[in-house]
Amino acid sequence: MDGNGRWASSRGLERSHGHREGSKAVRRIVRAARRMGVDALTMYAFSEQNWQRPLAEVSALMELLTEFLVTEREELMDNGIRLRAIGRRQELPSPVRHVLEALETDTEQLDEMTLTLALSYGGQEEITDACRGIAERVRAGDLECSAIDEALLEAAIPSVDVGAVDLLIRTGGEQRISNFLLWGAAYAELVFTDRLWPDMHAEDLHEAVAVYQTRERRFGRVPEADDASEPTDPEPVRRAGE
Repeated sequence: MDGNGRWASSRGLERSHGHREGSKAVRRIVRAARRMGVDALTMYAFSEQNWQRPLAEVSALMELLTEFLVTEREELMDNGIRLRAIGRRQELPSPVRHVLEALETDTEQLDEMTLTLALSYGGQEEITDACRGIAERVRAGDLECSAIDEALLEAAIPSVDVGAVDLLIRTGGEQRISNFLLWGAAYAELVFTDRLWPDMHAEDLHEAVAVYQTRERRFGRVPEADDASEPTDPEPVRRAGE
């Protein structure tokens, strides 16, 4: 969700105003996704690298996050939306963690949609933490190295609990994924938009989904038409000299 700061600067406002308008965009997009029947929506709210921002800005973001978690509780409950968080949540201020964990508990049985907030999150950090956890199991004698495969590693990556990413949308005009959902987005369709996050509306989400619907997702396979045209009993491939 990129572009809050630039949105504010272009209007001669403090960056905190951009973050507050960005929070309104979160509400709009969550509602739109719920109406569209999206099963899982993950939003990159605060990266591990964002801690390097000025202290005043970080404090404002934490206050805004706490406010969002408090004010949106009723709407999440009424619409059957389960809230969860991924990332190094232990680094969040304790007041934020308290409100977050309470809302996770209150919504854990809801199943209409899952809203995941990526907080103090980084894709590389998430994979690193998963590998560290697996290494601890090996050291404790609970796991053999030979048992480590893609499925075991994937099971240790929290962001993939809701499934692999189908569509990844990056706002703000930058064409990179910035350390977001690196494992789950391996085969994601990517949509980049110049729209700054505070200007995002339901129509922009609909447009991104419409683009997604035009894509052919093959996951390394050949297109169905090409597959059907291949001979059913091909000649064996022979090495030179055979």
